[in-house]
Amino acid sequence: MQKVILTLVFILTTFFLSQAQEKEAHTITVTITGMKSDKGAVFVALYDSEKDFLEKGFKGAIVKITAKKATAIFKDIENGVYAISVFHDENDNKKLDTNFFGIPKEPIGTSNDAKGFMGPPKFKDAKFSLTKDITIPIKLE
Repeated sequence: MQKVILTLVFILTTFFLSQAQEKEAHTITVTITGMKSDKGAVFVALYDSEKDFLEKGFKGAIVKITAKKATAIFKDIENGVYAISVFHDENDNKKLDTNFFGIPKEPIGTSNDAKGFMGPPKFKDAKFSLTKDITIPIKLE
């Protein structure tokens, strides 16, 4: 009987420890450069799925530009796969301005410096795995 109880305790302890590790939270620091001025603001979106990429962010931030640089911090983010997109709202109209063909007129950037070919960047090119605190540099173009 004692072996059964010890085995049960071991199994439950292992289960709860694995659950705690899966729920481990981290900080993502996004450092943004490449702005030509301090005008406007930088919009940063964190995505947690391919289907929502560039459509609906999991988390977002609007950050101030100082000395042509900006930093966004996302805290308490669980282990997983994520991607980031950023744009400089130069005219401060709270949206990404595009031309007639939908091509951005304001500077943009994504994690991993992912670029689109004949369209926007793909999630698979911008994604990264989060297993610890991380700093993601993004240079706007």
